[in-house]
Amino acid sequence: MTRIEILRQQLTEAQAAYHELMIGARTVSVNVEGVGSTSYAQADSTKLKEYIAYLENEISKESGIKKRRVIRVSF
Repeated sequence: MTRIEILRQQLTEAQAAYHELMIGARTVSVNVEGVGSTSYAQADSTKLKEYIAYLENEISKESGIKKRRVIRVSF
């Protein structure tokens, strides 16, 4: 499995965990690459969102997609 496939799988798991957390289903657990698993409770939703953003950023880098720059318009 390539690095980007692993990142995509982790992103899918993290997004599913965030969904479960937001609907109040339960405390969720996410497998973190090579480290083990991490559990998140309702109070940790911000940390889980940060992890999702990190994974999305890593996938963009691996895919060669550059982030868009801010366009400023002045009159």
